[in-house]
Amino acid sequence: MSSSTADTGTVRATDVQFDAELLRVTLSDDRQISVPLAWFPRLVTATPQQRQQWELIGLGIGIHWPAIDEDLSVAGLLTGNRPRSR
Repeated sequence: MSSSTADTGTVRATDVQFDAELLRVTLSDDRQISVPLAWFPRLVTATPQQRQQWELIGLGIGIHWPAIDEDLSVAGLLTGNRPRSR
């Protein structure tokens, strides 16, 4: 059986970018997903420099911002799950 939905276990982040309103993540299969920056309070309140200091975790299954202690999973971004407030 084939599916048009990507297996979130094999798709990985390769790059992260921001604009004034969106977080954009480039994936290993060349797709780019965008989600509202407003979904992530720590990223909204971070300085532009802090946002740019991201690192891939788990070979790209997640993204970590050490300066603001924020972690996002590619699987969560792909499913559109809005993070819960901390």
